[in-house]
Amino acid sequence: MSKELKTKSDKELQKMLKEAREELRKFRFSQVGSSTRNVKEGQKNRKQIARILTEINNR
Repeated sequence: MSKELKTKSDKELQKMLKEAREELRKFRFSQVGSSTRNVKEGQKNRKQIARILTEINNR
């Protein structure tokens, strides 16, 4: 995944970051009302956001 991020442009990374944050927000709100089956999804999204931010800051 990190190799994929290194080949992306800054605009693409910003778009991916926005989408990942939106997915995390939706996951958090859906989790409150019901019992979700995939509880690791939130952790996966947070790690993806961190990877994207790390790549952006390294540039």
